Amino acid sequence: MMTPRVAAIHDMSGFGRCSLTVAIPILSAMGVQCCPLPTAFLSTHTGGFEGFTFLDMTDEMPKVAAHWKQLDLGFRALYSGFLGSERQIGIVEDFIQNFCADGTIVVVDPVMGDHGKVYQTYTPAMCAGTAHLAAQADVITPNLTEAALLLGIPYEDLPAGEAGCREIVEKLSLEGRRSVVLTGAAAGEDATGAVCFDAADGRVHAVQTERVPREFHGTGDVFASVLTGALVQGASLTEAARAAVDFVKLCAERTAAEGLPMREGVDFEPLLGALTAWGART
Repeated sequence: MMTPRVAAIHDMSGFGRCSLTVAIPILSAMGVQCCPLPTAFLSTHTGGFEGFTFLDMTDEMPKVAAHWKQLDLGFRALYSGFLGSERQIGIVEDFIQNFCADGTIVVVDPVMGDHGKVYQTYTPAMCAGTAHLAAQADVITPNLTEAALLLGIPYEDLPAGEAGCREIVEKLSLEGRRSVVLTGAAAGEDATGAVCFDAADGRVHAVQTERVPREFHGTGDVFASVLTGALVQGASLTEAARAAVDFVKLCAERTAAEGLPMREGVDFEPLLGALTAWGART
């Protein structure tokens, strides 16, 4: 059986463990071929670093897509993350239209902000465009801040607790037409994980684990990459969310024990062996 392919549309930061430097090794470890379509190249990510370089890849993205189309490439999943400009949103929408086939899973991580704040590079027009892009997805993976932006309500007005998280994912499901995985969602004290609406059965599932009391950059990218890899390998949404929650916790525990600075992301590379069993499903 042919190794499944995923088109990963993200930026690449040379240092800091996020975006493509996370997605490529994680998907590869899970037995999935990751085909990167970079939105930008940065020397580091933008959280906790100053003086970083930024190379905009907007003009190259349609050229790459056109060549892939000429080669008649097919993908088991289309997986997008951080985008660098409003114009890139339209390019990704076109990519989905051109490469989505029967059985293709469209995963959109609507990266726009965190901790109640919108990222400085995201304008109101980009947030509106991201919501439009997310409407084309089979699965979206917002955090609480992004959920508020997608719903068009203030972060402070989000409903609280497990019941609130269940209400959020149901509202984000577009009346049951898409699956939603709300990340960083706590269903209880000292817990964290995800709350999911599964469009396949119309049910809400809470996937939780014990919280590691530290913050790390890049955990959202780790989570969404594991989730995508598991979905491509045939897992249900709940199974995929469980794999992602457990792997992020494993990485967070290791990184916290090492005392690495937050901006370096999670030390996931020595733990990739925990994901290789997914490759046996191919």
